[in-house]
Amino acid sequence: MPPPRSGHHDSRSDERAATRPLDAVADAAIKSAAVDLIGLSHAIHAEPELAFEETRSVAKTVAPLAERGFEIELGVAELPTAFRACYGSGELTVGICAEYDALPEIGHACGHNIIAASAVGAALGLAEVADALGIRVVVFGTPAEESGGGKVLMLERGVFDDVAMAMMVHPGPIDIVDARSLALADLAVVFHGREAHASAAPELGRNAGDAVTIAQVALGLLRQHLRPGQQLHGIVSDGGIAPNIVPGRAELLYYLRAVDSESLDDLMRRASACFEAGALATGCTHQVRTVAPTYTELTPDPGLLFAYREQIIDLGRVPIAPELEAQQPLGSTDMGNVTNVIPGIHPVIGIDADGAVTHQPGFAAASINASADRAVVDGAIALARTAIAVARDEVHRDRLLQRLVQRQEDIR
Repeated sequence: MPPPRSGHHDSRSDERAATRPLDAVADAAIKSAAVDLIGLSHAIHAEPELAFEETRSVAKTVAPLAERGFEIELGVAELPTAFRACYGSGELTVGICAEYDALPEIGHACGHNIIAASAVGAALGLAEVADALGIRVVVFGTPAEESGGGKVLMLERGVFDDVAMAMMVHPGPIDIVDARSLALADLAVVFHGREAHASAAPELGRNAGDAVTIAQVALGLLRQHLRPGQQLHGIVSDGGIAPNIVPGRAELLYYLRAVDSESLDDLMRRASACFEAGALATGCTHQVRTVAPTYTELTPDPGLLFAYREQIIDLGRVPIAPELEAQQPLGSTDMGNVTNVIPGIHPVIGIDADGAVTHQPGFAAASINASADRAVVDGAIALARTAIAVARDEVHRDRLLQRLVQRQEDIR
């Protein structure tokens, strides 16, 4: 992939950075854009779009970046709703991930509108100090986090190859700095039997619906013997056509989760035996298909975590104690794949959801309330300050650059 073009140089940034602390310069830029950032969050929320269909959300997200002079590259990694937006020409590339896909029927019940707006805000703040810091700021528009693994595809196709650090914030009911996630396998299991008249000639049929039932019973019994952190849950997406037709086809959609990739592999072996049992017991055949790329667990960078924790506390927020963080799993995210390759963080920024949690309609409603609007601005400031703190620290800067060089050598 050719190197991206640098953003337009703005002499105003040099003047501001020369006379004021860099944190203050970035903070001021974000606060001056607060109304527009909140408007962006609300605009994305108002028109929820599903995985790989986020065309309006992309247009809304890149508009303020283009106006500020970021060079926009749309459709990266052969994904129409993925983008890179670049500013500056420093040796340290700071990546900020924006998500904007919604959930079926319940819209932005995971608050991706907040993620996108805070990413844009952080980038606008860092653009003001990019030359003084010697950094390049890149916003990554990452589609299909809920289902489809946009970041995994972008990572595999080289879009992150020049990035030294990657960051984002995700809304939730509480502030969590060292947020944890589970590795995830997204599976479709199709059983094929033989149709027959359910009354006149059932002996001629092979019931794929029964195969589904047996598989689910086996999976339910397996739950008693799962390792800590292993989970499985799913739905019957196809159970037959009519009561008087023996189902010749049935399908399960299942998520398997575990604390890490090794444990996920173990769960996959055991769940596969349950799927096979359903087919074997009913005389059916079955195929297991991976619906989306496998997500790995989050492995956040300790140095970035330390810097972010300082900044979020300085903003008046009270994240949960470090010893409690491991007890608050988030589910799963394709940002885990990024943090397994690139030093990165994926903290949770709290909003007042009146008891609702992510993936509930109440959380969708809360994602545009006053606390959500505050989270947009606080998240942007915290990310920008974290990047500034790390970029100014020679030890951390050198560490990140050396790791980037090693990764690029490994790629070659």
